Amino acid sequence: MISIITPCYNSVDFISQTIDSVIAQTYTDWEMIIVDDNSKDDSPEIIQEYCRKDPRIKYIRTERPSGSPTLPRNIGLKHARGRFIAFLDSDDMWLPTKLEEQLKLFRENKVAIVYSNYEKISEEGKRGNRIIKAPAKADYKTLLKGNVMGCLTVMYDSEKVGKRFFDSIGHEDYAVWLSILKEGYTAKNTNTVTALYRVRRQSVSSNKWDVLSWQWNIYVKVEKTGIPKAIYYFINYAVRAFLKRIK
Repeated sequence: MISIITPCYNSVDFISQTIDSVIAQTYTDWEMIIVDDNSKDDSPEIIQEYCRKDPRIKYIRTERPSGSPTLPRNIGLKHARGRFIAFLDSDDMWLPTKLEEQLKLFRENKVAIVYSNYEKISEEGKRGNRIIKAPAKADYKTLLKGNVMGCLTVMYDSEKVGKRFFDSIGHEDYAVWLSILKEGYTAKNTNTVTALYRVRRQSVSSNKWDVLSWQWNIYVKVEKTGIPKAIYYFINYAVRAFLKRIK
C-alpha cells in the first residue's frame, strides 16, 4: 500500500481537484490521509463527502491551526499504514500514472526515494508547459547543492528507512530527504512529469528572505557542514533556486 499524506488548510477552491487526481491513479492500492489544520472554510465538508464515497480516503482534523504543513504531515505519518509514503499538498495535483511509474524504480536495493519532474501551473490552474526538470538521480552530496526533489513528487520506502518525521524548521521536507540519503541510499527520477504544482500568490515559502535563511540553517545547524562548505553549497543552491523561479 501507498500512504498519501495531504495537509489541508482553507483549500475549498482546490481540494476537490487534488482528491480527484488521486482517485484517478492507475495504481489503486493506496490510502489518502487528509489532515485538516483546523480550516475555517468548507474544506472539511468537501473532504468528508469524499470519505463517504471512498473508504481509502481518511479525514483527520487538528484542534487548532498550526500555521504550517509540518504538524499535519507528522500526524498523517503517525496514521500511515502503507510501506510507501507519498506527499501531496491540498492545492496540487498528480497525473494519472504517477504512482504506477514510481513504484517500479524501488526494485533497486539502494533506491529509497523516487521523485519526478513536475509542471508549474497558475493559481487558476492554467498550464503553460513550465516544466521543472530534475536530475536523473541524486545522492547526499548532490542534494546538498539544492533540493532537486519537489515534495509533491516524492515517495519513499519506509521498509528501507523507517518513517521519517518532519522537524519544525523551514524546508523541513529537504531536511528529511537529506537524512535519508546521508545513510547511503540514493534517489531516482522517473524522468517524466507526474505532478502539477500550483503557484500561489501567497504561500508559506513565498518570502524569499525567509527561504534563504532556512537553507543556511540546514547547512550550518542541521547538517553541520562547517562555514566554508556551507558557503559553497549555498551558492550552488542560490543559482539553482533562481533558475527554477524564473521558469
